[in-house]
Amino acid sequence: MTPGSAVIVGGGFYGCRLALTLRARGWRVTLLEREERLLARASRWNQARLHNGYHYPRSDLTARRSLANLPRFRAEFPEAVRSITSLYAVAREGSRTSAKEFERFAERIGAPARPAPPELAGLFAPRTVAGVWLADEPVFDADALARTLRARLDAAGVQVRTGVEVLAVEGDEGLAVRCDDGSLAADRVVNCTYADAHRLDPALTDSMRWQVAEIALLEVPSALDGLGVTVMDGPFFSTLPFPRPGAPVHSLSHVTYTPHLGWSGPEDGGRGSRSVLARASHRSQVGRMLRDAARYLPLLADARPVESFFEVKAMQLRSVGDDARPILLREDPARPGLVTVVGGKLDNVYDAEEALLARLGSAA
Repeated sequence: MTPGSAVIVGGGFYGCRLALTLRARGWRVTLLEREERLLARASRWNQARLHNGYHYPRSDLTARRSLANLPRFRAEFPEAVRSITSLYAVAREGSRTSAKEFERFAERIGAPARPAPPELAGLFAPRTVAGVWLADEPVFDADALARTLRARLDAAGVQVRTGVEVLAVEGDEGLAVRCDDGSLAADRVVNCTYADAHRLDPALTDSMRWQVAEIALLEVPSALDGLGVTVMDGPFFSTLPFPRPGAPVHSLSHVTYTPHLGWSGPEDGGRGSRSVLARASHRSQVGRMLRDAARYLPLLADARPVESFFEVKAMQLRSVGDDARPILLREDPARPGLVTVVGGKLDNVYDAEEALLARLGSAA
């Protein structure tokens, strides 16, 4: 019997990883990516954090899934994982989680967190920081991850086509993927376009929120080399080593100043994330980020901004209040066989894989 055909739209991490999943279950898989290379957008332009639960004291479910999935990611992609010394700190004022609550949370979910030694705790301003803990969280190298995925896709026989714009998915009994260079038929289509998922599945528009986000790259004082710092839980910041070729840099993200533009509903006029990103102001707010962050980590006053990058971030409206990052998986009732997957974090792809296989199973 001829195996079923599946088209994956979107060559970010989720699209690549789920393409491999379906190919292993016997599907004939084609992967379509709008950019000229894989992992070119949101999978690359982020803080490169691999979560281990600590970031979500207001969502035990998200925290526990991160804690369960990180070891799987480490085992599957060891060449892309970079170990760092990770510190989590809780601010004395303005935090939605107190120091005691953070300790109880880490113990409750089973995340290893112990008080930072004096030489590291001493980097923080005691007037503004209530507690500092050593955490087990690495970062990932997007270039290494992209190379591994491309090699595995080629070896598995997945047809990868880059530089292809998908315009629409049409049909009800059998699907047609209409592209800027033609059309192809598919038994199943998996929409992994993240910030543009609503373009292929407009019903998502009213349940999503988007923002243009700035991540700044810094040269930091030597005492911060290899050190990742997150101050939480509220309008605070994080700075992490950012793997890339050349001189070492840290990323800097601030809850207040990283978002430059936010919207929900149909405000993008159907133009999609690239168009909104091109129209948005790219005037950096790194100066404001650094001034505020230095109140908690004084050495950041001596950091030197190198550059900033801007990307569109997507989240479900229902997760805005509790900071959870649930995976969205939805099959379009009007076009059976079109499944949209929107993930919150790279290392939770395994939950998406399980849900997708429950929906599609093996090829006939």
